[in-house]
Amino acid sequence: MDPKSFDYLNVIPLVDVMLVLLTIVLTTSTFIATGGIPVELPQASKSKDEALKNRTIEIDRKGRIYLNSKAVTLPSLKAAFSTLDRATPILIRADKTLALQAFVDVLDIVKSLGFKKVSLQTEAKP
Repeated sequence: MDPKSFDYLNVIPLVDVMLVLLTIVLTTSTFIATGGIPVELPQASKSKDEALKNRTIEIDRKGRIYLNSKAVTLPSLKAAFSTLDRATPILIRADKTLALQAFVDVLDIVKSLGFKKVSLQTEAKP
């Protein structure tokens, strides 16, 4: 039997495979760039224990700092947070006209103590 010679190379299957790989890469990179898939999470009632674990720091427009609605100074804020569990969620509420340095001072204390669950409360634009 005589071996059959190839007159041409069929590249259509190669192009099909490359297009599928390109689609997968583009889809994956879209999820990475946007930070994930948007979902609406189910709601559940909060227990009293969870409400007590949350800490709220408020900074008014004059730079006064409040921890859970009680006035504190930067050293006393650091002392209060040094005894907390590092997994405690912290919410920072700052006035929009506040000087940036007051906010950075509070954030620096929270980050230096190793807290990872820190969020900043904002309002949605109308």
